[in-house]
Amino acid sequence: MTPKHPDSIGTALSIDVEDWFHTDCLKGVIAREAWERCELRVERNTMRLMEILEARKARATFFVLGWVAEKCPDLVRAIAAAGHEVASHGYGHEHVYSLRPSEFRSDVLRSKRYLEDLTGTAVRGYRAPCFSITEWAIPILQDAGFDYDSSVVPTVAHDRYGQLNGMHAGRPIVSLREGFYEAGISCIRVGVGKRGIPWGGGGYFRLVPYALWLAGVHAILRSGTPYIFYIHPWEIDPGQPRAAGIDLANGFRQRVNLHRCEERFASLVGAFEWMPICDLVDQWKAGHSGQPH
Repeated sequence: MTPKHPDSIGTALSIDVEDWFHTDCLKGVIAREAWERCELRVERNTMRLMEILEARKARATFFVLGWVAEKCPDLVRAIAAAGHEVASHGYGHEHVYSLRPSEFRSDVLRSKRYLEDLTGTAVRGYRAPCFSITEWAIPILQDAGFDYDSSVVPTVAHDRYGQLNGMHAGRPIVSLREGFYEAGISCIRVGVGKRGIPWGGGGYFRLVPYALWLAGVHAILRSGTPYIFYIHPWEIDPGQPRAAGIDLANGFRQRVNLHRCEERFASLVGAFEWMPICDLVDQWKAGHSGQPH
């Protein structure tokens, strides 16, 4: 195993707890009404990720989908009992920008309250499904009791991602409002611009050769920028069902290198000292107290 990188800047690990059939890639072939009939694999996959974290004494943030929490309450309790941060991924895995503000408020409150009932701990963080955050959602999140969001990928145009003003590939943590922060997914900054190449997880992590990915993480850290990574439990599950009717592009997105992802993830976890996103935000706040936003 590669020695862990003793970095004081901060490396934060996050897991979006949703199942294989919740993904946008399958939205066109698996209707929401069919979720109840799909094989539930999220519990075993999430527990496997937790085993990897435990073996390497790493802590992470688990953004739990409310739908999953209702099906697997013991899983949520296990995540919290293991010392990880439990945060919200909303309830119904709908794009934020597809909802009316009132619908969005109901969705996040339903998820937040249920997770807090299960864990007995305040839920501080939120991540939008498919990173679909938008400006009008931020005051709603703060009013609902969240103090940070982690939904921005400061990259060039993407067919699913949302955007927030003021984000920068070289500044992943930004104060958006008094007492509310954005912890964006890491990108490798390109030139002097504000956008970068996504380098924070997901399909990019499965596609890019691992040695190159690791070099990119080190480059981000050498620039003085914290690193924020994410993964989904279904990404370590090559045995997940194959959905009939999926097109080639979405099939590639869903399944590329699933068979290699668990090994890569274990290597990455072993390479750095990880913390939950809430701790990274608190560390950033402590280092920027008294500075203008």
